[in-house]
Amino acid sequence: MAPRAAPPRFGPLQLVLAAAGTAAAALDVIADGWVAAGYARGGQPGCAALVLALLAAASLATQACSWLWLRSDPPALRPDLPLWLLAALHLLQLGFLFRCLHALKVGWKVCRAKAEEEEEEQSHMAFLSHDISMLRLFETFLENTPQLTLLLYVILRTNKAEPSQWLGICTAFLCVTWSLVDYHQCLRSFLQDKHELGRGSSVVYFLWNLFLICPRVLALALFALLWPYGLALHFPLVWLAMFLWVSLQGTDIMESPGPEQLYRALVAVILYFSWFNVSPGRTLQRSIIYHSFLLVDSALLVLAWLWGCSHSEDHSYLIPVLWAALPCYLLGLALRVAYYQGLHPNVWAQRAGGYDEVDASGGRGAVNRRMQCLARAHFPRGRLAAQRFLNGAAESAV
Repeated sequence: MAPRAAPPRFGPLQLVLAAAGTAAAALDVIADGWVAAGYARGGQPGCAALVLALLAAASLATQACSWLWLRSDPPALRPDLPLWLLAALHLLQLGFLFRCLHALKVGWKVCRAKAEEEEEEQSHMAFLSHDISMLRLFETFLENTPQLTLLLYVILRTNKAEPSQWLGICTAFLCVTWSLVDYHQCLRSFLQDKHELGRGSSVVYFLWNLFLICPRVLALALFALLWPYGLALHFPLVWLAMFLWVSLQGTDIMESPGPEQLYRALVAVILYFSWFNVSPGRTLQRSIIYHSFLLVDSALLVLAWLWGCSHSEDHSYLIPVLWAALPCYLLGLALRVAYYQGLHPNVWAQRAGGYDEVDASGGRGAVNRRMQCLARAHFPRGRLAAQRFLNGAAESAV
């Protein structure tokens, strides 16, 4: 884990990865349609409708956030298109895809920019990448994670699985955890002159999220196996609790109170499956409360399933899986503790005798305020520097 003197530069490799991410987003939509058609042909119209409903809900929420952010961005950072045309693209559910394609265009310009133009283009590209990372995280947890639960539920209910279904489960788990790592990496780009995530830290961050999400999805799928309508009641109740918890912590990401409620609602969906920090300050107490709640909730779901299937032999093979789920969750917690104790970049910054500063000043003119606020929440040691920047920006405006 080496210190860096500047934010990561966007180059040809990043352009290829961005193109792959755009292609994956388009293929994901096609795959969802294919899965829904397969359910319909297999005599499961309810599952087909649910897949399409999840796809529609995720798309609507993502497009709404994309449009609200785009409308509040400085005009110089918007795509060179009339505002009405951008609105039409979002109404047609093409806004996120257009963002990705526009980012590829800007990335191509970055790779070909002259020395005197490169810094401005790099700043513009960083601004776009931060929003895309956040929108992809929303879409993943609103679409892929519920679909993953549904896919596992169908496999358990039918007691058979096609190779494509196992491949879908593995791919979905990888997409969910990778979106968290990518989002975390984007937040790190707001910290200057300190340590970025190294390969070892990224692997541990990836693994602890994977080990915590897997048992949660398994518990939900098992509960739905016996009480599918019970899960339909369980989700809004837990979601409401998470929404109230986020509201009590307070957030300031959107430009007005109405859109802020939308953001909190989306974060509550993420919290239904995985930890997500939204407010500055020490996270230890909040993390303990959250993981204790999720562990108890998942345990109750599993106990309900064990009680309901006590007289059935159809799913007796799942008992060893359940015995492995608890160590998996505890291993995830242990890796999380190890990460924050010895591998977190802030720890390395403290050992070096410094602190993380929010990288929002200097030559980077395009500052993504949304991601800057989230970076201050995730990395509290950078709050002082962030506040100095904001105060300086306010004085300059006067």
